[in-house]
Amino acid sequence: MPGERSRIHIIVSGRVQGVFFRYTTQSRGEELGLDGWVRNLYDGRVEVVAEGAKDKLEKLLRFTEHGPKSARVEDLRFEWDDASGKIGKGFKVVATSSKPLKEL
Repeated sequence: MPGERSRIHIIVSGRVQGVFFRYTTQSRGEELGLDGWVRNLYDGRVEVVAEGAKDKLEKLLRFTEHGPKSARVEDLRFEWDDASGKIGKGFKVVATSSKPLKEL
């Protein structure tokens, strides 16, 4: 249904830290008009949570399948859910975490 918001949770593995993965993901999220965040995990993965129109979230997912030119994505896991509306406005880089919100 048009205008309906969804949520996606993505965890990316590979050479995804130290290659501007978070900042290019943030930029892409902003360009797409999504709300959410991206962060590094201490184990070397990157985690993304975003809410918005499903077609825009699918574009973000496609971006995270490869990331910036210097990245090498080896594994990508994701899960769809209903938008919570509690994620805040805008797309941010947030502090590194010892573990993801949820293992995928």
